[in-house]
Amino acid sequence: MAVALAFAVAGCGGGKDGKADTGSSSQSKSSSSGNDQQPDTSAASPDPAVKLAQATGEGGVVLTINSVKRDSGGFLTVAGQVKNTGADDFVATSPWAGTERDVLASGDSVAGATLVDKVGKKRYYVLRDTGGKCLCTMGISSIKAGQTVPVFAQFPAPPNGTKQVDFQLPTFPTMTVPVSG
Repeated sequence: MAVALAFAVAGCGGGKDGKADTGSSSQSKSSSSGNDQQPDTSAASPDPAVKLAQATGEGGVVLTINSVKRDSGGFLTVAGQVKNTGADDFVATSPWAGTERDVLASGDSVAGATLVDKVGKKRYYVLRDTGGKCLCTMGISSIKAGQTVPVFAQFPAPPNGTKQVDFQLPTFPTMTVPVSG
């Protein structure tokens, strides 16, 4: 029984450094974050020239989805950017962080994002590490006028046959995006 539990825990995440293994896509650090425990996503910076979907939310903030990729290990990573096109600084709203009980662990984040596989009739929530922190961009408390902040969120991957999903982040309209990989 102990051996089976050890394999189950090892399969749930944990590279040799004890951190969750996120495959080839690393995690993004918000440019406004001072938290040293933030995941690093510099390697996963999306190509801003690729725009799979774009929507405008509160205060003239524009969310652009640049990639939706399956990663090794059964993850799906959504990467993009949030740009404040308004004249005033934008204070990120708490709905972005979600309403799950682990909201406090992730703080100001995009942990409230979800994916919906309409064909499979299933909703997917942002993955969490063993400490309850989201596998997503954290530390977004405000976005200065004209500033662009890279964002990402990791989800369990829908079945391989799923070719598109609906991405939802509170305060933005739902965006249908293709899945690659």
